[in-house]
Amino acid sequence: MNKPIGYWTKRLDAALETHLDRTLARLKLSRRQWQAINVLAETPLSPEDLDGVLSPFWGGDTRRRESELAALVGRGMIIMVDDRISLSELGHAKQAEAQRLVEDSRRELSMGIGIDEYAMALSVLERMTRNAERLAR
Repeated sequence: MNKPIGYWTKRLDAALETHLDRTLARLKLSRRQWQAINVLAETPLSPEDLDGVLSPFWGGDTRRRESELAALVGRGMIIMVDDRISLSELGHAKQAEAQRLVEDSRRELSMGIGIDEYAMALSVLERMTRNAERLAR
């Protein structure tokens, strides 16, 4: 029996969450923490801008967001500099280490999937997401 795309996307998201959490647990990072330090590795951001970039991952759960960011502050990985959230030296080192683990994980997850297939899947999911968001307004 064929399952609809919603079934597969939810199942994939849950499996990715579990796999990436296990992978990042080696560094004592959650998937959400990884996403935050990965974004901040590019450039420091205001709290509002960071919220905007990460909102698809937080899902509106402000307590979780605050808890995840507080953990990064407590571990000395993110700091405030000129009203912007920035990675500390430790944060940059941890992000680089996590990046290697995530890249290895992505290679494992995409085994047997060609570059063109992967690009097509992303394109289709992006278009369906935009259509669904437009229709939900």
